[in-house]
Amino acid sequence: MPELPEVETVRRGLAPTLVGARLTHVELRRADLRFAFPEHFVERLVGRRVSALERRAKYLLAELDSGETLVMHLGMSGSFRLEGETAPGAFHFERSKAPAHDHVIFTCESGARIVYNDPRRFGYMTLLATDALTQHPLFRDLGIEPLGGEFDAAHLAELLAGARTPLKSALLDQRRIAGLGNIYVCEALHRARLSPLREAGSLTKAQLRALASAVRGVLDAAIEAGGSTLRDHRQTDGALGYFQHSFEVYDREGAACGHARCKGAIARIVQNGRSTFYCPACQR
Repeated sequence: MPELPEVETVRRGLAPTLVGARLTHVELRRADLRFAFPEHFVERLVGRRVSALERRAKYLLAELDSGETLVMHLGMSGSFRLEGETAPGAFHFERSKAPAHDHVIFTCESGARIVYNDPRRFGYMTLLATDALTQHPLFRDLGIEPLGGEFDAAHLAELLAGARTPLKSALLDQRRIAGLGNIYVCEALHRARLSPLREAGSLTKAQLRALASAVRGVLDAAIEAGGSTLRDHRQTDGALGYFQHSFEVYDREGAACGHARCKGAIARIVQNGRSTFYCPACQR
């Protein structure tokens, strides 16, 4: 599933084309994705101007001049592209460009076309009143943004206080921290040299500082690199491209740990149905 850096990268890739644009045509090639599209979806979009494109957790939020916000979630396999997209280099998880999976096409007044492709159709789109967005069930229980100003060691201590669940599980709890996913939690825990298995509420102040810094550092680096699953960047022809990001632990079972003076190897275990990659030798 695309994680926070990938969604943020998509936002940054689409913003130059979409923000300020008026939608002149919207084509739905099916009646639903994961859920049915809301009533009069096309009619509520056509003629509207996009005033802002934001991200909350793993959601893309296109604010419209009608007082509504187009909420978009990529699900497991969803992606956006501008027509004329090229794909230089390799990328970690294949992104579909098969026309059979092009389900929604947005055409802007400029003539730009933005295509939503989703082979597994776990993504979804809906329209919500902008002024009531934070109270909607999709958003009201979301935790803090890990790249927001309030995310620091002190706040992390409050979020984890007394928690006896495994540290990785606590960090993936969207009610605590919004947008963190499996890949980047594995990477951040390795940077901070913390075991994904230890009790979440057992961290010292120094470990909390290291973890907060690692979470921010990993996310910032991934966004700067364009993400691990996909990379969206504007080329001179307006195309979007993809590339493979290098991981320290994720999907590297059996590889040597990259920490200095550590002679351990990356192991894979399963927690709550998800693969966890870490170094048992140096992550305590």
